[in-house]
Amino acid sequence: MLRVVDRLGSLQFDPLEIAGRNHDLVLQARIAGYRRETTDALLYERRLLFEAYNKGLSILPTAELPLYRLTWDRARVGHDDGAFDEHAPLVEELLDRIRRDGHLSSTDIEPRAAIDWYWRPTNPVRAILEALAEAGILGIARRDGNRRIYDLAERLFPVDLLAERRTVREQARHRLLSRYRANGLLGSGGQAELWIGTGPAAPDPRRPGHPTRTELRAELLAEGALIPVAVDGLRGQRLIVASDRPFLERAMAEVAAGEPPGGAADAVTFLAPLDPLCWDRDLLRSLFDFDYVWEVYVPEPKRRWGYYVLPILFGDRLVGRIEPRFDRAARAVRVLGTWWEPGFDPLEAAGFMPAFASALAAYRAFGRATRVTFPRDRSGRRLAGAVARVG
Repeated sequence: MLRVVDRLGSLQFDPLEIAGRNHDLVLQARIAGYRRETTDALLYERRLLFEAYNKGLSILPTAELPLYRLTWDRARVGHDDGAFDEHAPLVEELLDRIRRDGHLSSTDIEPRAAIDWYWRPTNPVRAILEALAEAGILGIARRDGNRRIYDLAERLFPVDLLAERRTVREQARHRLLSRYRANGLLGSGGQAELWIGTGPAAPDPRRPGHPTRTELRAELLAEGALIPVAVDGLRGQRLIVASDRPFLERAMAEVAAGEPPGGAADAVTFLAPLDPLCWDRDLLRSLFDFDYVWEVYVPEPKRRWGYYVLPILFGDRLVGRIEPRFDRAARAVRVLGTWWEPGFDPLEAAGFMPAFASALAAYRAFGRATRVTFPRDRSGRRLAGAVARVG
């Protein structure tokens, strides 16, 4: 698992747990026999990973903590002039209690009158604990579901690691490179969310001294840390990190020889909504001819597919979508729906059904379910029957 994190740079964290937590789905797609307890142990016991901001809230290697302090330091300045000053008695009360008694959650203290906080009024205990964590004063000792339990950062991380300081430029370079490492084929534009946390594209008077990602990208290209590539049929330049060049060369050789990716039989993988491969929706459309929208924020009447739908990767093609849901009480995976790309028939595509059945079995085991159910319509019954025959 640590090798996967090293390759991708970070795993995006999302609290929704419908088909599994996003980072678990990213790992389950890549690691045979993956279990969520592995990540939790690395985060909250061995502490080789930690939670901080990269592309949104992310899981990062603890060894790289000094390269991600920038968000903490900026939040500290902002909160010192805001929430920490306005609610100074509560800040001191919470820190004193944690110093004296150890781990603390917002539910361990009687809630108080709500205060305005970001997008809605919130219990001030919860708000200040969140702010102290955003500033790097507290860290997440563990989670109980999505309930965060905090402790002092110096109790969670080595003192010398917390004391290490890197320049703003070093941290910004590292973050930008991590974005290219994770996706593998980003360009220089695209939707704004691709670049969250990597700094401004142009000079920003609100961030004096922060290099723009435009100049950092040019610097990384000049040094050879990023390599420009052209993809047949795609407009615009794409970039890969230099260490990925052997993978590109191998892929080119496989295409030329008509061999499958990695020299293995085409496998089926269910991709997480925030899997790095799915970040650049424009790339999915132009390279794979696959239109993917994560519809959790789309009103139900306007959804084309479903609430929490995962793309289906078959070999080097995106062939459809699946909406699985764990029914914990029944220990079942409920497949609420499948949607196939035009011209793709799962029952006729060579090698697909055995690979699909294998992917379902791995996903079922990941969720500790004992069975998989399909919709009772005609297409659901046909798919269930085909899975039963090959499984």
